[in-house]
Amino acid sequence: MKKRILALALSAAMALSLAACSNGGDASGSGSGSGSGSSSGGSTGAQKVGIAMPTQSLERWNRDGSYLDEQFKSAGYETILTYSDNDINRQVNDIQNMIAEDVDLLVIAAIDGEALNTVMNEAGQAGIPVIAYDRLIMNDNASYYVSFDNYTVGTLQGQYIVDTLDLDNAAGPFNMEITAGDPADNNATYFYQGAVDVLQPYIDSGKLVVVSGQTDFDTVATAQWDSQTAMERAQNVLASYYADGTQVDVWLCSNDSTALGVSQAIQSDYAGSNQPIITGQDGDEANLKNLVDGLQSMTVYKAVANEAVVTLDLGKAILSGAAIDANLITDSGWEFDCSYDTESYNTSDGHNCPSFLLIPDVVTKDNMVEKLVDTGYYTQDADGYLHPAA
Repeated sequence: MKKRILALALSAAMALSLAACSNGGDASGSGSGSGSGSSSGGSTGAQKVGIAMPTQSLERWNRDGSYLDEQFKSAGYETILTYSDNDINRQVNDIQNMIAEDVDLLVIAAIDGEALNTVMNEAGQAGIPVIAYDRLIMNDNASYYVSFDNYTVGTLQGQYIVDTLDLDNAAGPFNMEITAGDPADNNATYFYQGAVDVLQPYIDSGKLVVVSGQTDFDTVATAQWDSQTAMERAQNVLASYYADGTQVDVWLCSNDSTALGVSQAIQSDYAGSNQPIITGQDGDEANLKNLVDGLQSMTVYKAVANEAVVTLDLGKAILSGAAIDANLITDSGWEFDCSYDTESYNTSDGHNCPSFLLIPDVVTKDNMVEKLVDTGYYTQDADGYLHPAA
């Protein structure tokens, strides 16, 4: 019940923030403009938190930014929330402005985890701790990392394919194609590798056949997770390898925005008669509609409201000077699974970044009400479609 109340409250806050953003696109700055603001009060006094999100063009980052902003404000902190329109230089400038505003903590979801060295060094010189949010920042001034277990996201997608095609028993062969994520996003390689590690034995045995031969990450990657880019590549693959009606049985997509592009290509350019299995991640509204309509098979859902809760409690511990270790999980009383990992993620050779990793969940048409509606994250209309709770 506590989780449901939290989710509803955060979703309401997000809806208010999205309404404020509806007339202005991306926003950046302090205390003014859509998508940014500040408040103060409570026991934390004037401590200030800067929250840098990559873009508003993907649904999930609107949710993340709104959840984080509301959580920190509700706890009595001032906040600065920016969205950088997938422009690296703009995000650097946004963060530099936050440093100039004397923030006490930075929460950064990087556009490119390897492109923030200068501004991260500036944060380090200013003594400002940094939480790398959802995407690891490849700089040793990243104090902590909060994300979902990204490798597990991929293994869940791969295992779903194994189970749905019954690869351990079915004769096959089955034809498969792959669409991965943004090469600038450190997480994308984890998603890809987790899935490929599950599926590789079946590829090696010939039970899964990648007809295009396009399997390496650089070839199947999608810049900025862009749906249009994913659609155009899928159209090219279909025209080159499937125009004669050859059946594609499964299309591994790393997230929902790429899955949306692939689904559009399947609907417009696929000569086969079957509906391929299409995987995804994030639970975007358009993709949940596709689940209902049978155009996408699954999505790996990451409850970003819970990610915001972890980030808040970690931020409070940092700002209070408390010791931070696995005890934060038990002391905070979180009603969801999270692990403390000091070995898996490195910001440089030999430098591990302490990480708090949440566990994602598989959502399908059959369990979406249980996983998303009953928990309060979404509502369901009379047509069976899901919408973010407001």
